[in-house]
Amino acid sequence: MAKQVQIKYTQLFIDNEFVDAVSGRKFSTVNPSNGKVIAEIAEGDKADVDKAVEAAKRAFNRNSKWRKMNPYIRGQLMHKFADLVTRDLEYIATLETLDNGKTYASAVEDVQASVATLRYYAGWCDKIQGSTIPTGDTSVTFTRKEPVGVVGQIIPWNYPFLMLVWKWGPALATGCTLVLKPAEQTPLSALYAAALAKEAGFPAGVVNIIPGYGPTAGAAIAEHPEINKVAFTGSTEVGHAVMAASAKSNLKRVSLELGGKSPLVIFDDADVKEAAGIAHNAIFGNHGQNCCAGSRTFVHSKIYDEFVKQAKQLALNRKVGDPFDSKTDQGPQIDQEMLDKVIGLINSGKQQGAVVQAGGIRHGDTGYFVQPTVFSNVTDEMKIAKEEIFGPVQAILKFDTMDEVIERANRTNYGLASGVITKNINKALEFAQAVEAGSVWVNCYDAVTPQTPFGGFKQSGIGRELGEEGLNEYLEIKTVSINVTKSN
Repeated sequence: MAKQVQIKYTQLFIDNEFVDAVSGRKFSTVNPSNGKVIAEIAEGDKADVDKAVEAAKRAFNRNSKWRKMNPYIRGQLMHKFADLVTRDLEYIATLETLDNGKTYASAVEDVQASVATLRYYAGWCDKIQGSTIPTGDTSVTFTRKEPVGVVGQIIPWNYPFLMLVWKWGPALATGCTLVLKPAEQTPLSALYAAALAKEAGFPAGVVNIIPGYGPTAGAAIAEHPEINKVAFTGSTEVGHAVMAASAKSNLKRVSLELGGKSPLVIFDDADVKEAAGIAHNAIFGNHGQNCCAGSRTFVHSKIYDEFVKQAKQLALNRKVGDPFDSKTDQGPQIDQEMLDKVIGLINSGKQQGAVVQAGGIRHGDTGYFVQPTVFSNVTDEMKIAKEEIFGPVQAILKFDTMDEVIERANRTNYGLASGVITKNINKALEFAQAVEAGSVWVNCYDAVTPQTPFGGFKQSGIGRELGEEGLNEYLEIKTVSINVTKSN
């Protein structure tokens, strides 16, 4: 059963202090396993974002402790923060499971991946270098890579702690200061991260956390005239609004990691049982609440029926229930709104003629659980093949040729991720070169590591996170040219 855990922080975090919202308002954060309120959280809005930006600006002043810090020392602070996360790993994972509903084992993996990402970016602090450029014997030209300044960061509820670290890592490594809004559904781990950042020794104002709602706190960040860059992970719909707000305010730099409807293509030379296992994890991981989930499973007609049989059995074997139970594979969806959306799309699949092989209904009547659902006989024009479901729903489509499946895989406004399962390296490379997606996983799925750039084509986003590429979103390049006068 759910662990009893003390909720230590429920206020906003500004200038290294926990404070109430200016308005005094609070909102409830709810346990999706049972619908019960976990805690009341301070609700930030524009007035609080303004205060946080002022703190972040002071911390970014060119004479501040943070700006004058040796980059190596900045890296040591990040390592200290990673040490504290490791120390409190079980507590943070418990907060994640309580607030998000993901299984405890999955939450532990998220926190471990967060530590790896922090350490990766800590190593970059003193290795961000400009270059010298030949411009003739009478001049010296070099470039400097400088932090972009105060950055706003807005993260989703599906991987709360990991998404925070994906945002903090490159921002802190480059020397920026930040104002982060966690998702209103999952603010607890972000507030705890703030306390750890203070304990690690980050100067006041470097890290600020403003829990609140998108239309108020999120919009205030996107529109703020003194935030120089905004990073957003979430829906494509909100991504449009963030970009519009940037255009209308100060043309702040924008990086977006948005939705997906990612294809996973399985050729007839694959080991069907192995392929079914990869495809199962690709869609059902994190209860289907994954922007790069393999949500369109294309299977070659020669192995289609056998694959469907394997996929059905894997779904039927999947244990749904208490996320703190070590035997549980799948916890609840995040909230009533997402439960309704997933069930609505499942019903549309039934109405449009897809065949339910497993699941297809809500699980139980307490909390926001959905049975692992497998559809066969899915066609491209069905809603379940076109819209991002963000739930535990596998849509299996049939194909015959490489050219056909590439064309169908690319027939979407999204382009976040993709996968191909085949024993033929030529097929794998042909697909990898032709598919319009930011990640291509061959004979695996979700192979995301701190050093590998991640992001989307088309309406799945702008810019990249992770890897060296992730630093570039937080850096300005300055060119310095010096005229060298010849001495007599």
